[in-house]
Amino acid sequence: MSQSLSKLYIHIVFHVKHDHVQIKNEDKNDLYAYIGSIINDNGSIPVLINGTGDHLHILCIMSKNIALAKLTEEIKRHSSRWIKIRGIYYSQFAWQGGYAGFSVSQSLCDKTKKYIENQEEHHKKMTFKEELVVFLKEYGIEYDEQYLWSD
Repeated sequence: MSQSLSKLYIHIVFHVKHDHVQIKNEDKNDLYAYIGSIINDNGSIPVLINGTGDHLHILCIMSKNIALAKLTEEIKRHSSRWIKIRGIYYSQFAWQGGYAGFSVSQSLCDKTKKYIENQEEHHKKMTFKEELVVFLKEYGIEYDEQYLWSD
């Protein structure tokens, strides 16, 4: 082929480092918009960004020119810097070092978007830890419980 073509939907999930510094509701929309611009700046397309005070879900179409680890690093690095200037409350803000990334087939994009849109509802019934373990098991990702929650 003379062209390199791809359309890779990726669902990225990551958590705040310190539970005592969570994302305030009044800052979420601005944070999500900023993260969307970071994704765009890295040649990818944000589809949906949402979460709760302690973690984020991002659905995006990844550029064929960037690795998932690099894109996630850029999102976390720039958004951490950005949120710290929002006030003294965020002076200790950081994301955990790790992340989870899941491929999403185009046929499941709408279902994934609904799931991400309804984060507040999901977490009335399930903790973030329970949610992540469900995803890891569904995707057949091996993990060591000892290292899953430490940073």
